[in-house]
Amino acid sequence: MAIVNSIFTWYMKKRVHQIELFMKYPVDVQDEWFHQLISSAENTEWGKKYDYRSIENPAQFKERVPLQSYDTLKPYIERMLKGEQNLLWPSDIRWFAKSSGTTSDRSKFIPVSTEALEECHFKGGKDLISIFCNNKPTNQILTGKALVLGGSHQINQLSEDSFYGDLSAVLIKNLPMWAEYYRTPNISIALMDDYEQKMEKMAEATIKENVTNISGVPTWTIVLAKKILEITGKNNLLEVWPNLELYFHGAVNFGPYRDQFRELIPSDEMYYLETYNASEGFFGIQDQVQSEEMLLMLDYGIFYEFLPLEKLEQENPTTLGLDEVELFKNYAIVISTNAGLWRYMIGDTVQFTSLSPFRIKITGRTKHFINAFGEEIIIDNAEQAISKACRETGAVFKDYTACPIYFCGKDAGGHEWIIEFDQQPDDFEKFINVLDQTLREINSDYDAKRFNNMALCRPKVHNAPKETFYNWLKSKGKLGGQHKVPRLANDRKYVEEILPLLNL
Repeated sequence: MAIVNSIFTWYMKKRVHQIELFMKYPVDVQDEWFHQLISSAENTEWGKKYDYRSIENPAQFKERVPLQSYDTLKPYIERMLKGEQNLLWPSDIRWFAKSSGTTSDRSKFIPVSTEALEECHFKGGKDLISIFCNNKPTNQILTGKALVLGGSHQINQLSEDSFYGDLSAVLIKNLPMWAEYYRTPNISIALMDDYEQKMEKMAEATIKENVTNISGVPTWTIVLAKKILEITGKNNLLEVWPNLELYFHGAVNFGPYRDQFRELIPSDEMYYLETYNASEGFFGIQDQVQSEEMLLMLDYGIFYEFLPLEKLEQENPTTLGLDEVELFKNYAIVISTNAGLWRYMIGDTVQFTSLSPFRIKITGRTKHFINAFGEEIIIDNAEQAISKACRETGAVFKDYTACPIYFCGKDAGGHEWIIEFDQQPDDFEKFINVLDQTLREINSDYDAKRFNNMALCRPKVHNAPKETFYNWLKSKGKLGGQHKVPRLANDRKYVEEILPLLNL
């Protein structure tokens, strides 16, 4: 296995030179992909509708094709689910990634083409290893197995030839044989629907393996880790897997979970690598050890546009190309992909932290924010504030959600938070004060509204009992890695659903 690890590591590092190429010539690489996408789809129903054959540049493309959401593409996707082809993309679409995005009842079925699997998702997976091997040449990652926390898989009943499942499940079902050999647990456990039973089975199946790396959402990884320690009686994961050296994570901000992982994996040699991977595509990888920023991956069959957040509500907003974006401004991401998503708004917002090369950090969701009073609180603000409040009060948070408290009579408005802790703050009132003060320090709009309690009062924070969010997700049938607690909402829907679980 050590020889295989050395050969494979050498092979994967060769890809680093290609990554350096798009870092050096980002606009040229994106322009090349733009023309390739347009040319490939010109004879599809969509391509004919917008006369892709006559489109010569991104400016014409933006002028001719409106910005899209899932709702506007849904009629095409529903036909694809029933087996129709050559609608949005020329190659046959057999797989769909089922995604809710939030805990709402509506599901989205994102088309996943063969090209998207090979040139985007699997390429991203190989690049994770390439970047890791380049940054840590002494690694032994392939001497053991990868523990992958996958989703569930179902056969789509609308067509005998098409299938859907969580993105992780779609990827697992299509993995090449060599990758399947290095993965644990076996596919029957990895794709179980019942997440409670699944955690038990995964723990039992993996404790005897030589696990060298883990990939999964932090929240569910912690649940699995605790189950493993409960079964084995060990103090930490290194006592179970002494060769564990790498954790791939994504989907939520890792910062608030970092202290919990240090307890679970007490080693300065443990390597953490963040990814930006969604049902719609693989977008970014943390390529530097000392920085949590992610390199925007520009040669994955995706053409990017960026919409300034202040233009989000405009009727026909103008998007920007890579050569037009600015540092530290919030942009909504717009993508066109090799699975037929055209000028599609995925709902995420990012900031550029570097323009040479292009590195980003995720700042939130276009629909996950609080702006009931002009305070414009985004997820990045909330998580900075919660992290600082935890540090200063010795707390470890597990999950949270927040929403507005609207004006009532002469009373000012405010924010209502529900926070569940793994470790309670030593002073809950201090926790609230630090949370509030940090928001004031990092968000001038919030600070202005908090002045003398004129528009916003001190936050109202509920200390939720353990398993509150787990029980809420379970009650909605939303357990699993694809389903996340909505951090912020501009209405009271989620908070009103959860408050009865607090036994107030």
